[in-house]
Amino acid sequence: MLTKMRKKRGEKGFTLIELMIVIAIIGILAAIAIPQFAQYRARGYMSAVRSDVKNCYTAAMAYFADNPAATALTIDNCTANGFQATTGVTITVTSGGADTFSLSGAHAQLAGTYVMAADGSVTDTLAAS
Repeated sequence: MLTKMRKKRGEKGFTLIELMIVIAIIGILAAIAIPQFAQYRARGYMSAVRSDVKNCYTAAMAYFADNPAATALTIDNCTANGFQATTGVTITVTSGGADTFSLSGAHAQLAGTYVMAADGSVTDTLAAS
């Protein structure tokens, strides 16, 4: 009877202890990786906002170069000059002339804004929410 309960020759498998150790290691790795993933996503969103504001600024400069008599800027002017916002990013234009406008960018998953003035100066208050 004992011979039937023993493994046959050549039969291989994992013990319960080995499987529990593997599951514990996977759990530890997941506990470390999940918070890091959230930080990576937040940094990606911040980069998208900063990039979109800078691209909109470039489109605004192109608009004012093409229309030197223009006294106001709208997001439509930027869009007409090739700007397209990333999904989730909202760009707000504070209307003004070539020397007085400002662009403000925000993301739905972030707190704060990224503001660029007409002279190129930046105010960055973006943070993960």
